[in-house]
Amino acid sequence: MRNAFIRTLTELAEGDVRIHLVVGDLGYSVVEGFRERFPNQFLNVGVAEQNMTGIAAGMALCGKIVFTYSIANFPTLRCLEQIRNDVCYHQANVKVVSVGGGLMYGTLGMSHHGTEDLGALRLLPNMVVVAPGDPVEAELATRAVGHHDGPCYLRLGKTGDPKVHSGPIDFQLGRALTVRAGEDITLISTGGMLADAVSAAEQLAREGIQARVLSMHTLKPIDTEAVLAAARETSAVITIEEHSVIGGLGSAVAEILAEAAPDVRVAFKRLGLPSVFVCEVGGHAYLRKAFALTPEGMLKALEPLLERIARRAR
Repeated sequence: MRNAFIRTLTELAEGDVRIHLVVGDLGYSVVEGFRERFPNQFLNVGVAEQNMTGIAAGMALCGKIVFTYSIANFPTLRCLEQIRNDVCYHQANVKVVSVGGGLMYGTLGMSHHGTEDLGALRLLPNMVVVAPGDPVEAELATRAVGHHDGPCYLRLGKTGDPKVHSGPIDFQLGRALTVRAGEDITLISTGGMLADAVSAAEQLAREGIQARVLSMHTLKPIDTEAVLAAARETSAVITIEEHSVIGGLGSAVAEILAEAAPDVRVAFKRLGLPSVFVCEVGGHAYLRKAFALTPEGMLKALEPLLERIARRAR
């Protein structure tokens, strides 16, 4: 996803001198091309994320469109106060970009895990929160946040993210994408869990269960209508995210369903990370498996829910 991001940002910068990229002394092997082509639209502030955000806000208030870029939780949690006070309060045209969301940087330990970012940024007024599901969505999301007037958070994977969409898609901020049709249950995914959600749906289909798969690439504003349609048209709604189950996609969907009750009643389950610090050390695939964030792990976690649904249908 990060390659799709920097390629798209470079294209945008070619046509708009207002676009600037500000980094916190990282992104090597990724940002050099942008820096070389647009030296006057690039700034490396060093390992100083709070300063990076303050500078970006000042530039934005002078008419620039500024993208800040760093790893996982560094451009978000490390400088949350500056994002709140300098960017969101002033509705500054700053786009906060994190690469390696979730457990992508698993081997570097919990300091490099981005597992609370969606909840923290979703809470801030004026902030749009976007977590594309594959490189196709990442390209379109970069364009969308670049054209949006105001603060945005763009959460990316790293490298090797599988491509899910095989053709053109109608990407709009705040509108979920239906990746797979289904009338039995609904799997709602955000971020890099999309490919695994599709894989889980394919395995369910072999068991006679047709799962709708929604890519909820925008958590704020969230597509309320897509969630309610899923609740009315299928027997269960399951959220899937590489993020704490508190504050992110699962919480956002739960809020919609709770406020729609008693008119809408549906079985509901959140799949994600528990509210713990991940102290195990290992690669991304290893940690996902450890927390059941694989198609097999997700299906295992869903067995009790699917059994209850089957009993009701008898």
